[in-house]
Amino acid sequence: HSNSIKSSYFIPFTCTHFLKLKPQKRNSSIKCSSSSNSPVSDARKLPDVGTLYRRFLKVAKPYWSSEDKVQARLQLAAVFALTLGTTGISVAFSFLGRDFYNALANKDQDQFMKQLLYYLGGFSVGIPVFVLRDYAKETLSLRWRSWMTTFYMKRYLQNQSFYKIQSQSTIDNPDQRIVDDLSTFTGTALAFSLTLFNAAIDLISFSNILFGIYPPLFIVLLIYSIGGTAISIFLGKGLVNLNFLQEKKEADFRYGLVRVRENAESIAFYSGEENELQMLVQRFSSAFQNLTRLLVASRNLDFFTSGYRYFIQILPAAVVAPLYFSGKIEFGVINQSVSAFNHILGDVSLIVYQFQAISAFSAVIDRLGEFDDLLDSNISENLTDSTSNVYVIYQNVTSPTTQTLLDSNGSLTEGSSKKLVDLEHLTLVTPEKSTILMDLTLSINEKDNLLITGPSGSGKTSLLRAMAGLWTSGSGKITFYVKESDDHQSISTHENAEESDPFKNRTSRGIFFLPQKPYMVLGSLRQQLLYPTWAEIPTSDGVEQTGCPPFLLQTEGSGCVFTRSLKPTTEDLIKVLEDVRLGYLVPRFGLDSTYEWSSILSLGEQQRLAFARLLLAKPYLILLDESTSALDEDNEDHLYRLIEAADVTYVSIGHRRSLINYHSKVLNIRKMDPQSTERNWTIKPINQEARIRLSEIGL
Repeated sequence: HSNSIKSSYFIPFTCTHFLKLKPQKRNSSIKCSSSSNSPVSDARKLPDVGTLYRRFLKVAKPYWSSEDKVQARLQLAAVFALTLGTTGISVAFSFLGRDFYNALANKDQDQFMKQLLYYLGGFSVGIPVFVLRDYAKETLSLRWRSWMTTFYMKRYLQNQSFYKIQSQSTIDNPDQRIVDDLSTFTGTALAFSLTLFNAAIDLISFSNILFGIYPPLFIVLLIYSIGGTAISIFLGKGLVNLNFLQEKKEADFRYGLVRVRENAESIAFYSGEENELQMLVQRFSSAFQNLTRLLVASRNLDFFTSGYRYFIQILPAAVVAPLYFSGKIEFGVINQSVSAFNHILGDVSLIVYQFQAISAFSAVIDRLGEFDDLLDSNISENLTDSTSNVYVIYQNVTSPTTQTLLDSNGSLTEGSSKKLVDLEHLTLVTPEKSTILMDLTLSINEKDNLLITGPSGSGKTSLLRAMAGLWTSGSGKITFYVKESDDHQSISTHENAEESDPFKNRTSRGIFFLPQKPYMVLGSLRQQLLYPTWAEIPTSDGVEQTGCPPFLLQTEGSGCVFTRSLKPTTEDLIKVLEDVRLGYLVPRFGLDSTYEWSSILSLGEQQRLAFARLLLAKPYLILLDESTSALDEDNEDHLYRLIEAADVTYVSIGHRRSLINYHSKVLNIRKMDPQSTERNWTIKPINQEARIRLSEIGL
């Protein structure tokens, strides 16, 4: 609560109120961790003050030099002006209180009524100023948080940072840092800035009053505040780390509950309720134990701060009382000295009063700074990381190119069909430096459909990940020849990571990837079909967006991101559902109702829905990772006939013999012998004779 009006007209010997730094309340209903494998341990090293200060500036500064800087600075100036006004009102009320209590002590009824009217007039002026100050502060905090949220979400989703963070378990709970820590940071940072500004003005204003009343009282105040600050730092030095760990442990517990909800059917099939219960209890127990330590540390600090806070109710009066008894000052001066003493003490004792809040805020700064550093490193990694030597290049072409083919005995032959992909001397290694694919060189032409086979764990999916830019450990180059007419320059995801459009992706270049388990978005059936080629984002709750900052109304990457074709109509969506044999979903659910599709649809239905997406997107190259594994052979045949008819080239991973019928070449990858330096792959064309031979050996 801020320096309120009543802080200057309280009865004698009560403690003043001042602007308190409070952590923002958490909204646990929207928190869930995206990473349960955290690298953070209970023995985590505490950041030093210099690191915290650097991270604070790094997180806070971008907004104030952003495209919203003019509006932000105007609002900040208004907040500081109103804060300055509240300080002036508090000073005025200290003098009103002095005269009011003098009239009461002197039993001067006329003067008492006059001062009472002044008080009422002061209320009518002061209350609106205090209310407007708080409102302006909260609206600025919300605007700052909104900008930072979009800023961090863009960076989180840019250059596949979200994938790297999740797959490498680099930090815990990035979603919590975006949702909750940003909210806490903006609200608390603004409150803390106003606290310091208010303290500086208060210190100047009330020091003059207090020093004029009795200089020794001012010296007592300085000694009292300096001693209290030193003791508070000593008693509360472990709170920063405990607050950091509490954030993590609570998020891990929530993530465990979310996992149960998302995998309810699998857990029920396994009858794994007992195991899940033990895991959840263990995570909650870890949070409970850390919170217990946090409460003990807070209790020890509270013993001191409570005594520190209550003792000041009598300290100023005890120091100036001899002056009153000797007749050197009036009774009202005692009230004024108590008011001034409490104001100044609140200003110079911020660490004492707010140590727990500052500790929690320090943990938030540390978490956001760590997240910010990681996002920056993921961007710069594409530019400078010498350990990631698999290059993915998108080369724009306007005409067919002559290209080379690798035949079954490894020799090169010339061809004249349109080239789509080149893989040159591609070697893939694991993070543990084990080689899983050795020196792969091949070209994929238009209509040159490739089947990738091999035992589980041989590196088939890793090859597709490398083609998608998700696997960068190894060496070699992958070149996609994309059909774009507006830009005739070669674009490398490694060398030129920061493009003009950071969200330009494989889909926008006509390359479509289908994983074994399709991703079901949170939305309607229409949104499922349009994802990820077109955006279909309804207005929240059907309410028109008014009063939103520009950076919330227009998000980079929204709208039609794939400009090669127009957005499908409702008739197009219904037809493509019928084409993949899912037409019954429309009368059952409609196109615009929102459901939990990953729970409602079977895996086979989800895979057919994924094929509907690619048929709408009309890419020229598809990468399929066992994308029909949950379908019967009749539906599999039907879907492959559809993409063949759509004039699309595709690369498939699969184990079924039936897949041979839909491909013209087969790449067989064997498990790599750690002692061998030879290639662990062979590539052969598929003709009728080869189909029979491959069927006989189980491929």
